Amino acid sequence: MKDLRAKADMLVEALPYIRQWAGTTMVVKYGGAAMVSPEHKRHVAQDLVLLQHVGIKTVVVHGGGPRISELMQRLGKEPVFVEGQRVTDAETMEIAQMVLVGSISQDLVGHIYQAGGRAVSISGKDGQTIRAKKKRGAGEVDLGQVGDITEVNPELILSLADAGYMAVISTIGIGEDGMSYNINADTAAGAVAAALGAEKLIVLSDVPGLLRDPSDEASLISELKLDEAKALIKGGHIEGGMKPKLQGCVKALEGGVKRAHLLDGRLAHCILMELFTDRGVGTMIEG
Repeated sequence: MKDLRAKADMLVEALPYIRQWAGTTMVVKYGGAAMVSPEHKRHVAQDLVLLQHVGIKTVVVHGGGPRISELMQRLGKEPVFVEGQRVTDAETMEIAQMVLVGSISQDLVGHIYQAGGRAVSISGKDGQTIRAKKKRGAGEVDLGQVGDITEVNPELILSLADAGYMAVISTIGIGEDGMSYNINADTAAGAVAAALGAEKLIVLSDVPGLLRDPSDEASLISELKLDEAKALIKGGHIEGGMKPKLQGCVKALEGGVKRAHLLDGRLAHCILMELFTDRGVGTMIEG
């Protein structure tokens, strides 16, 4: 009986949040441990489906850098990076599309279906959803088919949402000449959230959130303002993989998104705990 009462109390706690978020749009950047462990994949899919069933229009954006590198090495091709950017020649671009569109996206759609949801896998090329141009590295280094986003066209995403489907987007952009471009997934998630006028951007990673001391998980920053986030980036206080994630959040907030959340994808049902409980579990950034 106590367990049943505890579950009922959780639902009562969630009720005002469900009412508040119903009818809004949320973008989830899927990455880190959440896309590696079968158990974590299942938990994320369950969270996404619950959002869908309570009336939240949910959009997923994902990358897959480690999986691309893994397949490249299996095929005898060594990954090359310049300032954290993958040099993407035509062969690497083909491998990236195989991994992102043909593997990761399809895998997540399958997990969403198993959890009782409805989803469609698209790439940024479909419907010219993510339009891009060639990116240049520092000193005019040629990065190949790496792109900067020029525009996000939300028409296809909105059409899918209106039909009751969750868009699962692989971050492959398309240029004016029809060329495919590899886009940073954190950047793409922020741009998609802004283009959709999303209520929230939720970014999953392998740490509890934004840490004052990257070596100390107890130094979690629970809340901060947009100006504070920009100051941390400008001051060089954010390094490694967290930097593009925070930059993506900043772009989303600058584009009109109300809140961004950095969550630990290793934590079961972290999305539900952040959105539907009084305390939350990660870092929330407000505009």
